[in-house]
Amino acid sequence: MKFRPLHDRVLIRRVEGEEKTAGGIIIPDTAKEKPMEGEVVAAGPGAR
Repeated sequence: MKFRPLHDRVLIRRVEGEEKTAGGIIIPDTAKEKPMEGEVVAAGPGAR
């Protein structure tokens, strides 16, 4: 499905974090932080 944002909006795809630490400890969903990075998928025609 294609999305085309309007005006100056952008469409971002979340970058999922790691499920395990380097030591092998599994991180539950409740302990994860909100994602602070993502990939820009599309930008509206008003974007600069």
